Formats: sequence, structure tokens, C-alpha cells
Amino acid sequence: MHTFYFDMKDGVPVRDRIGKQFRLNSEAIEHSKTLASRFRQERHTEPDLVVVVIDESGREVHRERVYPTVSS
Repeated sequence: MHTFYFDMKDGVPVRDRIGKQFRLNSEAIEHSKTLASRFRQERHTEPDLVVVVIDESGREVHRERVYPTVSS
């Protein structure tokens, strides 16, 4: 198991100091999608809000936008 951290960022980062354990990067990425969905449901108003997945070595694995850009 590996520890992943889920930082929130909308210009100013909010660091996740506890983390969550997953076997694979893909599981952590899926969790970030769930977090982003929860924030959308809670109607957070920061349009640039992202969930940044960081692995235990400090490397950024993924960025999940809470409000994806809508293409026309």
C-alpha cells in the first residue's frame, strides 16, 4: 500500500497532512474524482478549484478539476 495526499488548490494550496492508502495510482485518481464530485454537490464557488493527488515521494500524480471547463 502507498500513501497518497489530496491537496486542494484554488490559487492557495490546502495541504492534506493525513493522506489515504491505495495500492495503485489509478485508485488514488479515482478517489480524487469522487472528492471533486462531492465538492460540486456541496456547491463550492471557487471556479479554479482542483484536487491535486500527491504520492508519498511528493510527486504530483494527477489533477482533478472540480468544475471542468465546458467545451462548446
